[in-house]
Order: sequence, then C-alpha cells, then structure tokens
Amino acid sequence: MTPIIHAENLTRVFGKLTAVDHLNLEVAPGEIFCLVGPDGAGKTTTMRLLCGLMDPTEGRAIVAGEDVAKNVDRVKDQIGYMAQRFGLYADLTVAENMAFYADLFGILGKEREELSAKLLRMTRMAPFMARPAGKLSGGMKQKLALMCTLLHKPRILFLDEPTNGVDPVSRRDFWAILYTLVQDGLTVFVTTAYLDEAERANRVGFMYQGRMIQCDSPRQLKHNLKEECYRVTSADNRKTREILVRQPGVLAAQPTGTDLHLFLEPELASIEKLRGLAEFDFYRILPSLEDVFIALMYHEEAKNREANRAA
Repeated sequence: MTPIIHAENLTRVFGKLTAVDHLNLEVAPGEIFCLVGPDGAGKTTTMRLLCGLMDPTEGRAIVAGEDVAKNVDRVKDQIGYMAQRFGLYADLTVAENMAFYADLFGILGKEREELSAKLLRMTRMAPFMARPAGKLSGGMKQKLALMCTLLHKPRILFLDEPTNGVDPVSRRDFWAILYTLVQDGLTVFVTTAYLDEAERANRVGFMYQGRMIQCDSPRQLKHNLKEECYRVTSADNRKTREILVRQPGVLAAQPTGTDLHLFLEPELASIEKLRGLAEFDFYRILPSLEDVFIALMYHEEAKNREANRAA
C-alpha cells in the first residue's frame, strides 16, 4: 500500500539548532499515527513541515501523493491542520464560527448544510449552536475547532496536542470522534503529551532531539523493551530508590504513584541480588508506553553523556 505520508531525510535547522534531524517516516492511509516526545523534541516542527507551513532545510515530504515543497496548495486542499491554539473567534457563536470557516473553504448550499449537520451529530454540539465560542468549555472548544477543520473534507487530519489541558472525559469523547472519522477513511497524524492517548494509536513514533528513536505499534514497543520492568513497593521508596539507582544494571527506578517502576538490564543485574541491598517487594510487569518512553529517554541521555565524555 502506498503511504499517504512519506518523509525522507526531512531536516529543519534554525541557526545552530537542528529541530528535525533527517527524519524518515511513512504513514499508511486510514492509520492513526501518534508522535510523542519531550518538549523541544521536534514534534510541532515535523508537523509544520508535513503541512507545508515551513520549508525543510534538507530532505522532502510527500503528503497525499504530492511533494509538499513543489505543490503546497494541492497538499493544503487535502489536509486539515489543527494547531495547539486554533483560530476560533471568541465573540462569534458556534454556528457563526462554522459558517466563517465554511466560507473560507468555499463550502456552500446543500453541501454545507449536510456536512455541518453530520459534524454536529458526531460531536453532540447541536445544542450549543448559539453559544459564543469564548463561553465554551475547553473540551467543547476543541470539538468546535475540529468541526471547523473538517469542513472541507480533508483526507488527512493533522492535530497538534489537541487535548492538551482538556479534562479526561472530554479527551475520551474527542478520541471517540477520531475513531469514527478513521472508520470513514480519514488518516490522523497527532502529537500528544498524554501517553495513555498514544496507546490508542495504530503506531507511535518517539522523538528525541529532532530524531525518531523508535517507531512501532504500542504492543510491539512494550514487548520489545530490552529491560525487565518491575513494580517495586517498600516502606521507604525514597531510600530504596537511592540505593537501587546506584547499582550496575539499573537503568532507572522511577516513582509511579505509591510505587517504583524499576528498569533492569538482565545481563548486568538480577532482582534477587538487588533485594539483598534493600528491603522491598516486587513483581514483573508489562511496561506501559509511559514506561517505554522513560526507558528510551534514559538511554538517550546516557548516550549523550558518553558522547560528551568522549569529546
């Protein structure tokens, strides 16, 4: 199957900063692809490059069959882009905001009526048509922004942290809408700060300092983590953690709620030997995506420390 998004050595440099570093990526039609990483990893810059909102320093992007650098207007006709701060007009009502964006996209007459009605049913926003956008809750504002983005029926939807700061119930509703859209054939490319949301994607890409360091399905990412992951409980988690992180073979001992998540390199250490150094209970767990993310970050930071020492 021909990918609907293809990035080849995509690079963007700002002065001395390489925001996106030779990124290679493919996204299949009808896929939910989630990009995650710490602040400054290059997620938003990647999305802007794919949408034609920024020119690459090197490499190229093919989106919906078009070279973004050569045919940006054709690309924009086939994509919807919802930025972290979407341009809603606070003093206009829900209906007026939708009408404004429909006018921008040239959506008129019966097509506008049918599409608007479909979007309102999907988002359950019909009862709020007369409410000013500025008086909507955070989750309702995101639904309105999504409806405005979808009015020209794009093939690909780009969403930059769409649920940031939104309550959990609204986040769940938003993702239910995305699943419905994907069933209708839409491709979704989303960045998120919430690792539980990334679990819902078909594939997840982890970015760090502009580079894609891992990319796979959530299931494969969790099963392919080379470290063993344990949930550790003790009477004094702080003291236990201080002891464990100093031991060879311990990648990290990360506080998680009232417990610790211990990441162990099995070829260098064993959980039984560690119990001789500190008193704790443990059991082996399948890592969550958050655990995978933490482990990958520790690996990258260790590589950077080694590189700095070598320099």
